[in-house]
Order: sequence, then structure tokens, then C-alpha cells
Amino acid sequence: MTLAGWAEIALFFVLVIVVTRPLGGLLARLADNARPLRVPGLGAIERGLCRAAGVDPAAEQGWVGYAAAMLAFKLACFVAVYAILRLQADLPLNPDRHGAVPPDLAYNTAISFLTSTNWQFYGGETTMSYFSQMVALAVQNFASAAAAIAVALAVVRGFARRRAATIGNFWIDLVRVTLYGLLPVCIVYALFLVSQGVPQTLHGAVTATTLEGARQTIALGPVASQEAIKLLGTNGGGFFNANSAHPFENPTALTNIVEAFSILVFGAGLTNAFGRMVGDERQGWAVFAAMGVMFLIGVGAIYAIESGANPILAGLHVAPGMGNMEGKEIRFGMAGTAIFSTATTGTSCGAVDAMFESFLPLGGMVAMANMMLGEVIFGGAGSGLYGFLLFAIVAVFVAGLMVGRTPEYLGKKIEAREVKMTMLAILSLPLVMLGFTALAVVLPVARSAISAAGPHGFSEALYAYVSAAANNGSAFAGLSGNGFWDITMAIGMMIGRFFVMVPALAIAGSLAAKTPAPASGGTFPTSGALFAGLVVGVVLIVGGLVFFPALALGPIAEHFAMLAGTTY
Repeated sequence: MTLAGWAEIALFFVLVIVVTRPLGGLLARLADNARPLRVPGLGAIERGLCRAAGVDPAAEQGWVGYAAAMLAFKLACFVAVYAILRLQADLPLNPDRHGAVPPDLAYNTAISFLTSTNWQFYGGETTMSYFSQMVALAVQNFASAAAAIAVALAVVRGFARRRAATIGNFWIDLVRVTLYGLLPVCIVYALFLVSQGVPQTLHGAVTATTLEGARQTIALGPVASQEAIKLLGTNGGGFFNANSAHPFENPTALTNIVEAFSILVFGAGLTNAFGRMVGDERQGWAVFAAMGVMFLIGVGAIYAIESGANPILAGLHVAPGMGNMEGKEIRFGMAGTAIFSTATTGTSCGAVDAMFESFLPLGGMVAMANMMLGEVIFGGAGSGLYGFLLFAIVAVFVAGLMVGRTPEYLGKKIEAREVKMTMLAILSLPLVMLGFTALAVVLPVARSAISAAGPHGFSEALYAYVSAAANNGSAFAGLSGNGFWDITMAIGMMIGRFFVMVPALAIAGSLAAKTPAPASGGTFPTSGALFAGLVVGVVLIVGGLVFFPALALGPIAEHFAMLAGTTY
């Protein structure tokens, strides 16, 4: 650890703070149907899309209609992506002549991208055609991120409205978030990446001769355009197998910081949009503070752990001051590695695959724990905010019990219906993460895909299902897929996404119909440090109680084995 490293982390976090309020203003305006944002040219496109789809911009939906529209859209996305992948060999823009994607892998990939998980049981450069990369996968990166942001805005409307039967219109929210938010920023972002050396071409792979005289195939393609929305929409799912650990996706120290920064900006901006929409920006900053504390805990822990030497290499006289550099790129340094890894595992963006297999056991544990907490560290675009608000409901419920008063949040009484829906959403995640891991380590068909023995093999399985249910998509990189993993992980991805989205919308519909109660002497304050600290405490306590036994069997056991000089 160095002073320069801590300064890099501090500067990065300051940049996130600076961009939060302007972006929050834009998102709040996109959600305001009374004063819709109008941009010359884009407004005409919006109206044309609405007319073509038969959608009335003034018509709104209740929570059931909103959820049904969202699920119908996701079903259509699944069918389209699955069909493209299966028919890939007969579709255009396939200069490297990749064949059809196998059925189970196509199924897993389609589910993965429509849920913003973007788990990859394939090497993008060796499996996917340019048509599949652009029309199926990159389009889904836009669609899944926009849908998640739309749901977050609908949930916030539930807190903000009073005696209302509707929470917005899914189709209008989807179009506006894409057209005015994601698309313009991604165009500029992709051009920046091209300027830094990220490829953007429709030419096929090229062959080079190495200094040793060997022939090497160098994959190219439309990388920059997919990389931009991959990161800004917190999707993951890179063009290359190594994702943002690949130099064609992340070529310089500048792109490393910008890419990590772009993962957090929409999640951070939504906290400010939340405060604006409920009429009190302090509420948004309280949410931001809680997320920020957890982010800094994560990045600080990884930086400290990975800056230490690997004890197994102590006898090889490796300089301990270099830290655990195995599998990492020294050009980014330990601080850059800590920032990127925390950004990807705190949100739903699995933007780095190869890096986590190279972490020390406790460093991998921190990355895993970030995902176990449910995307609440700024979270995915949209999903982070409504995931955090679920924990906020638990926090005010606990606070209400402590003061002997019906729990309230933003003046809305939190009653049995809201608590039941909250617990359904929160408890569905550990059920998938731990339940499927238990199956995977006892069934021979699943164990055959695990490359390592002992605690690290357990960690590989646990990390995979944690990543799936948290809609993250990163991996320990030592797991080889088969039909069992394809199917069970796809199920985990769907539960992790829709068993949280739909209950969140149900809570929004219930709260929108209520009339806020005036604050009194017994009202628990939710706009300050006390509330932020309470939510952080609830998240950490719940996560610790539920997941510590699994972590003890995996990375913690591996840590002590490593200290004893044992490898797996």
C-alpha cells in the first residue's frame, strides 16, 4: 500500500461524488411525465417509436401492468437472442465463420444477457459472430440496463406519490432512458475508447508472426461500441473471454479508471434522482452515504489484502512489497485493481473475469461478499437503488420496533404487505446462492466442471452461483461449464432478477396508494448519518449471519491452508 494508491482511490471517489448530482437531475427529469425532457431530433424519434408501438405517452400503469409489460419485454428479448445465437452460422457479419451456439449455451447466454448478468460460459472471440455480438448481446446490454433503470424510477414513484393507482408506463420509461440517457453517453464513450486503442471494426481476425516464428491469430471486431454500454449499463459480458482484463477492452491506465468510474455513475446518479423525486435531496445523499461507506470498506479491504505477499511464494525470495501480482497487470497497480474489482462486484457488472482467480483467498472473499450483499454498493444501473431500498425498509422496520411505533419511510407506513414482499426479495438470493452451491458440490455431473479440489473448488462453485443470483457475471475463471451449470445458473439468474424486481414493483404500487403521515417526535429520521449507518449495519449483519458459514468453508479455509503452505 502506498500514499499514491490511497490518493488514487480518494480521487476516484471524489469524481463519483461530483457527477452524482448532475446525472441525478437528468434521471429525475426523465421520470417526470408532467415535464418530459425534450431534445431536438430525439423527441421526434420518441414520438415515432410510441406511435409505431401503439403506446400512449400519457397513459400510465399500475404495478401489475408495469410488471407484466416488463416481463413480456424480457420474454421477447429471450426469444430474439436465443434465435440469433442458434442461427448464427446462417446470419451475416460472421467473417470468422463461427458455427451455431449449442442449445444449452444459447439458453444460458440469452437468460444471462436479458437479466444483466452477462455470465459467459464461452469465449466471445471464439464463439460469437459480429452479428451476434452487436444485434443480440450489445442490444441486450442497452435493453436490460434501461429496463432496470425504468423499474427503479417506478419504485421511487411509489415512494413519492400519494393516493395514486399508477407508477408510470414501462414502455415510455424504457424508451426515454435509452434515448436520452444511455445512447448519447455511449456514443461519446465509444469514441473515447477508440481513441485509446480499443478496436472498432467489422474486419475479421488477423494473423501475425511472433518473434519466435509462430503464427498467432489476433481477434478483432466491433469492441468499443459493446464495451461502452457493457460498463455504463453495469452489464459485463465483454467482447473477449477475459473481459476488461483484455488489453483490447481496457488498454491504458486512463481507460481503467474511466471504465471503473462509468460502472458506478448511473447507480450513484439514481440516489440523487431518488432524493429529487421524493422532494428531499438529503434522502438521496443519505442513501449515497450508505453505499459509499460500503464501497470504501470493500476497496480498502481488497487494496490492503492484495498488497500483501502470497505466503506460498515467501521461500522464492519474491519482494513482498510488490504485493500479490500474480495474474494482475502492474500497469494499473494495486489501487487500480482494487477500484475496478470493487466496482464490478459491488454492482451487477461482471466486467473482469480472469482477475478474481488470481486474488488471495481473502481478497476473493471480499469480492464475493460484495455480491452476496445484493448489489447495494451503488449496485447495477437501477437494480442497485431498488435493492438498497429493500434493505432500507428492513432498517426502518427494525427502528420502528425499537421505538414502539409503526415503521415509516418517507412518511409512508411500512406494513405487513411491504415487509412480506421485502423478505421474499431478500431471502430469494441466499436460497439460490447457497442451495445450488450445495447441489453442485455433491452431484458428480456438477463436480466434474470444478477445476480445483478442497476449499478453492468450493469457492469456485459458491462464487459462480453468487455471481448468477446477484446478476453480476464475473467468475473465478476456473470453472468449465456443462449442461448442469448452464441450466441451474440460468435459473439462478432469473430468480435473482425477477424475484427482486416484481416484489419491488408490488411494494411501489402499495406505497403509491398511501397518504404520507406527518412527521412527529417518534418518527425515525431517514435523511442523515444515523439512517445511513443503520442500513449499513443491517446489510452487514444480515449478510454475515446468512453467508459466513459458506465463506468459512471456502475462502477462509483456503486462507488458513495457504498459511500452512498447502495449495489446491
